Amino acid sequence: MDAVTYRLDQFEGPLDLLLTLIQKNKVNISDIPIALICDQYVEYIAEAQKLDMDVASEFLVMASELMLIKSKMLLPRPEEEEEDPRAKLTDALLRYQQAKEAVVKLSPLYAYYSGRMIKDTDEISVDKTYVHDQDVTALCAAVRRIIAYNNALERAATTTFTPMISKPIIPVEIKIVSILRTIEKRGVATLEELIIDEVTLPDLIASFLGVLELIKIRKLLLADDVNEENALLSATTRLILNTDDSSVEESEYFSANESADQT
Repeated sequence: MDAVTYRLDQFEGPLDLLLTLIQKNKVNISDIPIALICDQYVEYIAEAQKLDMDVASEFLVMASELMLIKSKMLLPRPEEEEEDPRAKLTDALLRYQQAKEAVVKLSPLYAYYSGRMIKDTDEISVDKTYVHDQDVTALCAAVRRIIAYNNALERAATTTFTPMISKPIIPVEIKIVSILRTIEKRGVATLEELIIDEVTLPDLIASFLGVLELIKIRKLLLADDVNEENALLSATTRLILNTDDSSVEESEYFSANESADQT
C-alpha cells in the first residue's frame, strides 16, 4: 500500500476523505472492502496526529464508525440479519458523490448569475371603483351590437366604393376629339357648354381633363381679356381654338400619346 501523503486541509470532511480512498483503490462504492479502507483511514488519522495537526472531531467519529463496521464484518453474522453493516455508509457516500458532481455543474452557473439582482414582483391592487355586476344577457347583447355595427361598416364600404371602382374608364383622347369638333363648329364655347352634355360622372371627368390637356398644349386658348397668370377657369370661361401653326397639332398630340402607350 502506498504511503499516506494526504493533508487534512485537502478534504472537506470525513466523507470526502473516504471517497478519495475509494477512488484511489479503484473499488466499487457499493461493495466497499471495509478492512482496507478502514486501515488506510486510520493510518491517515495517525499520520495527521504525528504531525501535531488538529484533527477535527468528525474525522475521529468516522474512524470509530469504520472500526465498528469492520468489527461487524469480521464477526460471524446470522444468515437472517436484515442489513449490511456498510449500507448506511454506502448510501452516505453515494449522496456525497452526487453532491460533488452537482457542484461541478452548478459552480459556473453561480459565477455567471450570482452578481444579478432580482426585482420583487409588483403587487397590483384590484380596482374596486367599478363594482357593478354585469348580467350575462346584457354582455351578449353588447357583443351582438358590436358585430352588427362592424358588418354594417363593411356593407357601407362595399356600397360606396364598389360602384365607383366597377364603372368603365373613359379615355380622355376620345373626349378631346369631341371637344375639338364642338369648338370648331361654334368658334367660341364656354367650359360649361363643352362638358354640359355628359351624362355620367366618368364622362364628365374625362371631358374636363380633356379641356385641361388642350389648354396645356395651347390647342385651346382663354378668350377672356384678363391677365393669364390671374385667369380663373370657371364654368363661364370662354375658350377658342388656337389656329396658330406654331401650336401643337392634334395629330402630333395623338401620335405622341400612342407612342407613350406602346412604350
